[in-house]
Order: sequence, then C-alpha cells, then structure tokens
Amino acid sequence: MARGPKKHLKRLHAPKHWNIGKMGGVWAPRPSQGPHKLRECLPVAIILRERLKYALTGKECQQICMERCVKVDGKVRTDVGYPAGFMDVIELDKSNDRFRLLYDTKGRYVLHRLDREEAQYKLCRINKVYVSSKKVPVAVTHDGRTLRYPDP
Repeated sequence: MARGPKKHLKRLHAPKHWNIGKMGGVWAPRPSQGPHKLRECLPVAIILRERLKYALTGKECQQICMERCVKVDGKVRTDVGYPAGFMDVIELDKSNDRFRLLYDTKGRYVLHRLDREEAQYKLCRINKVYVSSKKVPVAVTHDGRTLRYPDP
C-alpha cells in the first residue's frame, strides 16, 4: 500500500485539456499543491514548454523559474509544478509577455495575450460566504483567496 500522496503522474493519465502528446515520453509534470485542483489547472512547466515553447526540456523550465522570471498573479513562482488555473495572469519579465489562462469553446486552456493595464485585475468566483469570529463577514474565492469585508 502507498503511503501519502502520489508524487508522479503518467502522461496518459494527465488531463486531456493539457494537450500534451501521448508519445512524448512516459511522465508528465505533476502539479504541486496550490490554489487550483489537479484536474482544473495547468502546471507552469506545461505553459513554458508545450504552449509558449520557451523551453525544450523540463530542466530548462526549472532554470527559467529559478531565475525568478515567471510571475503568476503578480507573485514570483519558482516551482515548475505550480498550478496556474482559470483567470490567472502569467507574466514573463524578460520577454515582457503577459497572458491570461482562459478556456476555449472545447474546454481546453488557451493563453490570451494581455497588455499592462489589463493584467492588473482578475475576476474571481465567490465559492463560500460566512461570518467568522467577531461577526466579520468573509468570502472565499475559487482560487483560495479569503476576503474579509468588515463593516467600517
């Protein structure tokens, strides 16, 4: 019996909306734990290697991330398995590129190019609203953010 969470992901069992070829090797980059679910995200390595063609191998993806070139929602991410999800803004400083992850009509992720002012905001879906201690209302969004909005 296995102990703990799974650490590997075979390419054939990767989500179909990642659009990675089934003959390109045995393994696929498994997304890390993060704000989006495993089946509803796209790892940074897939974005850099398969979509944008900035890297040829996983090692090159690692080097790009460790140079702190990749920002997801304005924060530098050095993990190649970081799960980028719906409406996330991916920013690459050295090439001055900004993309938003959206779905196409068939439910696959596409990278939509943005300009600087459009990359400043993000639409979020509210999943849960409740009242926390000291009667402060709280909203939880689809990407794990917690928004407290106390009455002034």
